[in-house]
Amino acid sequence: MIVLIIYGKNVVKEAIFAKRKIYQLYLDDRFNDHHFLAFLKDKNISYVNKNKGELNKLSDQNLHQGVVAEVEPYAYAELNDVLDKNKQQRFIILDGIEDPHNLGAIMRTAEAVKLDGIIISKKNAVPLNATVAKVSSGAIEHVKVIAVTNINQVIRELKDASVWVVGTDGQTDQTYDDLPKNVSLAIVMGNEGEGIRPLVKQNCDMLVKIPMYGKINSLNVSVAAALMMYKMLE
Repeated sequence: MIVLIIYGKNVVKEAIFAKRKIYQLYLDDRFNDHHFLAFLKDKNISYVNKNKGELNKLSDQNLHQGVVAEVEPYAYAELNDVLDKNKQQRFIILDGIEDPHNLGAIMRTAEAVKLDGIIISKKNAVPLNATVAKVSSGAIEHVKVIAVTNINQVIRELKDASVWVVGTDGQTDQTYDDLPKNVSLAIVMGNEGEGIRPLVKQNCDMLVKIPMYGKINSLNVSVAAALMMYKMLE
């Protein structure tokens, strides 16, 4: 049996709401959040008390808020199950995002805007792990993540389904204000350091940039992705 350790009150609460299999729940023996305890009682969820040191060891860090759980691992969605030619859809394609904090933050915004899905590569990308879950503040339970073998192949599949694929590139003249309206969109965000790979960029229908007016000409990828996701709503 494969077990994933998750931690944090919001993450565990959303896992329970989503009916994720909870194999074991641990609470700090000094845990006194009565609202959370009442929630567990209402959902008929049992738990075992551990001291803080034991919880630190279980979760491999100390940011667990006194709540650690052994759960069924997060599953990936299939593109064919998410893609719907009869709807106007919005996707984010992450080309080589390796930082779990960035992926978690992107998922949190994706849930807020009701994004149809996040597409990531199976290679050279962060998996759906405990850090991603914690940073997402539980949004990981509600956002479809599609892991694919070949990003370029998926871009072709999206185009065949009439989805406009738009890359982000600071060197282009067009801005996010030039995004096409009333069409399905997939925005490609590149690796934290290298950006979008050349072949992926070449396969995009168009490239846009986020206008920058200060002296520092780059944004954290999770911030840039958030701006693009909200721009897709317009």
